[in-house]
Amino acid sequence: MIHMLEIKNTLKKNTMFIALIVIMVLFQALIVSFNKGSLFNPANISNIISQNAYVVILASGMLLCILTGGNIDLSVGSIVCLVGAVAGTMIVNMGMNMYVSIVVSLLIGIAIGALQGFWIAYVRIPPFIVTLAGMLLWRGLAMTILNGLTISPFPEEYLKYFTSFLPGDEADPQAIFTVTMTVALIVSGIFIVLQILDRINKKRKGYVVVPFVFMVIKLVLVSAVILLVGWFLARHKGIPVVLILLAVIVLVYSYFTTKTVPGRHLYALGGNEKAAKLSGINTNRVLFFAYTNMGFLSAVAALVCVARFNSAFPAAGTNYELDAIGSCFIGGASAYGGTGTVGGSIVGAIFMGVLNNGMSILGIDANWQKSVKGIVLLAAVVFDLVFKKRAKSR
Repeated sequence: MIHMLEIKNTLKKNTMFIALIVIMVLFQALIVSFNKGSLFNPANISNIISQNAYVVILASGMLLCILTGGNIDLSVGSIVCLVGAVAGTMIVNMGMNMYVSIVVSLLIGIAIGALQGFWIAYVRIPPFIVTLAGMLLWRGLAMTILNGLTISPFPEEYLKYFTSFLPGDEADPQAIFTVTMTVALIVSGIFIVLQILDRINKKRKGYVVVPFVFMVIKLVLVSAVILLVGWFLARHKGIPVVLILLAVIVLVYSYFTTKTVPGRHLYALGGNEKAAKLSGINTNRVLFFAYTNMGFLSAVAALVCVARFNSAFPAAGTNYELDAIGSCFIGGASAYGGTGTVGGSIVGAIFMGVLNNGMSILGIDANWQKSVKGIVLLAAVVFDLVFKKRAKSR
């Protein structure tokens, strides 16, 4: 009976991961049956990572906003466009030092986030209103800077930090395969060691841990996924440099939200702000940080996007906020705040990316693609609400 309950809880926690596997298998079957190639083509796997890098970055920040009480940031797409326009103007048009331009771009993102965070946290204007105003304001400024024109191309020295591969384009296929698989094995090994140490630490402190067999199954499955992705990348050009950036962001924010006191304050604020305030948490500061951080990650996403497109253009960042919000909710974040994980948001981002990529390969009309994404997002939120109502009724 206990094992059945554990299995049920494990399935609940990994619902979207299971759904991701199902949707990938389904798309693969459809793509092969219609003779459209393969979803698991090595080049396609690499493209999915590159095309959805901005979603992963923005979703990591959007989750922190959602945790504070179901709040969202509608301005991130416009911030991406504005920071990209500024970066393009400095690097391409003015010929400024690349590193100085990157720092200035990041500072602009932080400043925008802090400005919006001030109105939201300390003046207590609803986040929807502030970020909606920001969406219009920052897009307007970006259009003014660009003057309706596209800035391109960016220097190769800049592009290599976001669009190149390791060990390098000039390496022979055997070296690429060896280096990529070695990195995959090392990452897999580190994951296994950290999970074992975490289990030992929890048992020492008297915490409840999952049965050993479930931990082994998790280690085997996750390691298999890491090695499989590594194998696909090894057969293409190697490890995308942007994947390293994504890994750093995901690890830092996962650690921050689960292992630090300020990170847990986000959950406390979303769970019950009055109780959090009475317990001594500076809720205004927590809310301010969430939106300042969102501005910073929007700037990071902007630097990645201008490198991927090799240009800064007026339509950049359109609907990016919707992709980030959708990824968080699909990944298990609650519409009311206080619930969600960075890992879940990343699974949601990958789910959205596979959905977009699979439908594009099948040649499905862009309008139908939007309809499908809307249905998936609604289903994710409905699932969250139904699950919470059932939990309360017990």
